[in-house]
Parts: sequence; C-alpha cells; structure tokens
Amino acid sequence: MSVDPAVEPVAHQDPADLLIAIEKASAEPIRPEYVEGLILVPPQPDYQHSKGAFKLSVQLDAAGFGLAGMGNGYRVGQRSGATLALVIPDFYVLHREPTDLDEAYRKAHKGWYPIDLVALAGEVTSTNHETDSGPKLRACATAEIPVYVLVHRQHGTAYAYSEPLSDPEDSSRSHYRAVSSVELGGKLQLPEPYPALDTGPLLRG
Repeated sequence: MSVDPAVEPVAHQDPADLLIAIEKASAEPIRPEYVEGLILVPPQPDYQHSKGAFKLSVQLDAAGFGLAGMGNGYRVGQRSGATLALVIPDFYVLHREPTDLDEAYRKAHKGWYPIDLVALAGEVTSTNHETDSGPKLRACATAEIPVYVLVHRQHGTAYAYSEPLSDPEDSSRSHYRAVSSVELGGKLQLPEPYPALDTGPLLRG
C-alpha cells in the first residue's frame, strides 16, 4: 500500500472512527490505515502497483493457497483492548476462512478483521516506501504474522521476512529475525510451505 507522506497523529479516540471520518471527508475513494499512533492516508495506487500485487496473489492461489486474497483490513489489538494498528495488506494468505466469531469481531470493530487470521502479508511499495519497510513491517511482526513479503520497487528488490520477534510493550522494537531477498525479475524464496514467487510481473514492460 502506498502512503501519502503526510500523516496525522491520533488523539484519544477510537482509530477506526477516525478512519471512517477521513474516508467520508475525502473527495476520492480511499482506505486509510493506522500504525504506530499515526493515520496513513494512501494516494490512489498506480497501474503497476495494482498489477504487481494481483499477480503475486494469483501465484499464491495457483500454488494451492486458496485463501490468498486482497482488499480486507485487519486489526492488531493490544492486551489492554486498545487498537495498535489497522492495516490493509496489498495481498495476503489467511490461516483459515473467517468464522461467525470473526465476522462478529469485524462488525464490532467497524470493518476490521482480527489480525490472527493472517498467515502471510504482502506489500508493494509506492510513493512512501518507508512506511511499508518500517511501521507496517513492525506492526506485522508485533502481531506475529509468520511471513511478511515486501516488494520494494524503489530498491528494485523483493524481500521475504520470517521468524517474527514481537514486543507488544514497545512495537517499535518488533522485527523479523530472518530475511531473504532477490532482485526484481527473479524468484523470491519464501519459507515453507510457500512457493517461490516470480517477481517478473513487477518489472515494467
């Protein structure tokens, strides 16, 4: 997900309510996110961004991961019940189909599913790539999402992060202990049981 360089600090209010207010006030359809106390307002993704994320999701589905998808938002909660992050991966693989309980959670949290559904989260960078390689990566590590795939178009490199080390008390310290990488155009090795991802579709034709 690309993110506008302008971000807004969140006051003492439910972040989901703030995101809803921003969506309603926007002249264009947007889906803002909330990470590390900031609201991230994404610009419209360009064609190459959307095509790349879709192609990677299709590869995962074709490899037998039928719960690969795009578009849904997920909430990272704290032990206190407060919201730590609200993220919308560009593509993902779920551990399981959402249950009735998950759908009730989504309704209670105003459109955001529980993050523990997510087995793999993927991001394709755009204008503000520091967000995908920084706060969103740390949020996914805090939530202990097993695999985080980052296609860094500015660096011309794709990364697969695994073995999350979560620090719920200070999410800025959460990180992944293992990483593999490949230049765009090559095949990115993911941890088992996932296939290697062909990053060729991320190159401009």
